[in-house]
Amino acid sequence: MKGSLHTDELMHAVLDRDIGLRTDRRVSHAFLIDVPTYFKPLILSDAAINVVPDLLAKADIVRNAIGLAHAIGIERPKVAILSAIETVNPELFSTLHAAALCKMADRGQIEGAILDGPLAFDNAISAVSAKAKHIVSPVAGEPDILIVPNLEAGNLMAKQLEYLADAQVAGIVLGARVPIILTSRSDGPAAREASCALAALWLALPKALR
Repeated sequence: MKGSLHTDELMHAVLDRDIGLRTDRRVSHAFLIDVPTYFKPLILSDAAINVVPDLLAKADIVRNAIGLAHAIGIERPKVAILSAIETVNPELFSTLHAAALCKMADRGQIEGAILDGPLAFDNAISAVSAKAKHIVSPVAGEPDILIVPNLEAGNLMAKQLEYLADAQVAGIVLGARVPIILTSRSDGPAAREASCALAALWLALPKALR
């Protein structure tokens, strides 16, 4: 668990190529967020490690988040790949990434979940919004996982939910040989304890499902 130090100090040691905790998979962070106004927990990724992930990095971010969903008992999580809009636009790379990730899932390159995207946040979360925009989707209105375009978007979203919507937040780093609890230095005991519980659930999951 990270103590009173900056994230990059801890992650520098974790990612050391000679003595660190790397695996073949890209390391990513995931928040588990309990928002009082949403009917089930949400996994949000990546809001702490990968600044501007490329397509292959995002694929591993999705795989890691799916593994976490399995660890908390969601057999086939619904994954919303977020962007600012819900249509593919070559000028907005996050929409291209979303479309490619969904096709990768169709071809079996990403398994264990239902993916859809690009989806804007409103039609990802709200079935009413999706219906108003004539979006037919198995994910819209009821996602378990939100994949954000980049770290800035994810970090802002997580902190807005925590500080403006009274959300309870836990978070861990996935894709390493052991779970890493990467809480904020301002987090209290509840967030740290919840993150420990989340790490224990992830560690109990068979390696093939992570």
